[in-house]
Amino acid sequence: MPLPPSPPLPSPRAPLAEEPNTLAPPPTTATTPADAFYTYDGSTPLSAYAPGSVLKTRTLRYHVVGIPTPVTAIQLLYRTTDAQGRPSANVTTVVRSLVGDGSKAVSYQSFYDSLDPEDGPSRAIAGNVTLGGLIPNAEALFIAPLLAKGYDVVIPDTEGQRADFAAGPEYGTNTLDSIRAATRSPHTGLGSGTRFGLMGYSGGAIATGWAAALAPRYAPDVNSRLVGFAEGGLLVAPAHNLKYVDGSLTWSGVIPMAIIGVARSYDIDLKKYMSSYGLEVYAKLEHGSITDALGRYPGLTWKKMAKAEYADPNSVPEFLAAVNKVNLGSAATPTVPGLIAQGNAGVLEGTFNSPPGIGTGDGVMVAGDVRALARQYCATGNSAISYDQYDLLSHVGAPVVWAPTALGWLDDRFAGRPAPSDCGRIPAGNSLAPEKPAPLS
Repeated sequence: MPLPPSPPLPSPRAPLAEEPNTLAPPPTTATTPADAFYTYDGSTPLSAYAPGSVLKTRTLRYHVVGIPTPVTAIQLLYRTTDAQGRPSANVTTVVRSLVGDGSKAVSYQSFYDSLDPEDGPSRAIAGNVTLGGLIPNAEALFIAPLLAKGYDVVIPDTEGQRADFAAGPEYGTNTLDSIRAATRSPHTGLGSGTRFGLMGYSGGAIATGWAAALAPRYAPDVNSRLVGFAEGGLLVAPAHNLKYVDGSLTWSGVIPMAIIGVARSYDIDLKKYMSSYGLEVYAKLEHGSITDALGRYPGLTWKKMAKAEYADPNSVPEFLAAVNKVNLGSAATPTVPGLIAQGNAGVLEGTFNSPPGIGTGDGVMVAGDVRALARQYCATGNSAISYDQYDLLSHVGAPVVWAPTALGWLDDRFAGRPAPSDCGRIPAGNSLAPEKPAPLS
């Protein structure tokens, strides 16, 4: 499948500017002012730093719902690249295992799914408590088993500092440069010899999948140290997902979140295409999280949000261009082993649609898209792809099965065991071709 043009990616061999003083203060139980740490305020232009350069460092206690724990977390402000290929600054958190030796680490991508930067995992870990931030707090249940097994865990704010929801390419660069920063900092105990696995579900799978796909070109230095990627509940072709959740009882609130996220990521104005009701919903969710959207807009459709003449989303040129940029099916094939899992009982969460050419899913993610992506990887040179479809599980239920499976699969990759393959046994899926323009209604 031909790839759509993309902005030039910066060379990983770009010279490093002299890095700022990154001496870490002693652990504290109170956060420093968020703006002070999250803002790059150096005199050297951000563009002068290579992706992954460490800009600031702080050490603090790992918090769960605002309560400090004995676990130490090291947070890094680092240079990365946004959805449009521009230099940007982002934050990641490194949590050291008490029984690890720094030789193996998992980059865990959170499914915090928010349009509010205050909901990012780094802020929750630092002690901030927000409704949208409850998700990264709950993810301590996924992180604790990794630490217990000796894995150091790196947790990037995958959406960046503007909370560019669903901007897959940016999720990927933020994740890869987070790994670079974690191994370049003298305070993390990680280094050039540390091997990494990628792990993420739902929104975390967006980051995991894009990081794996972009790594060979954007970060070959990181790709050479990856043992594999494990993901579940995966967003592949967002244009399909919008049609699938159209009118859903639970997940239709993702429609305005996607509109806002795409508009923000690519600096485009989609409000001019919105109906008065669409603008009202847009305003309510512009800084909202998935907790503000789930079940809040039952039966919401694109048509209700758009002006009558834009009843088909493909009739909006800017939106069409953007959703094609975030179609993972148009990205490169990862070169490392992968475990991909997907639920397919979306009716349990109030999504009853089965649009032609799209079919069913887990309530928000489209199973046919995920099968197609796995088959595409197999057909384009990566035979080390495992695929599981949970026909009796929905999006919320699938992680109960996926998480322990993913952990066991990563254990095997770190142990050097041959990666299993389901290539040749994965059922057919959907077309992942780019969306085509539609006429005005």
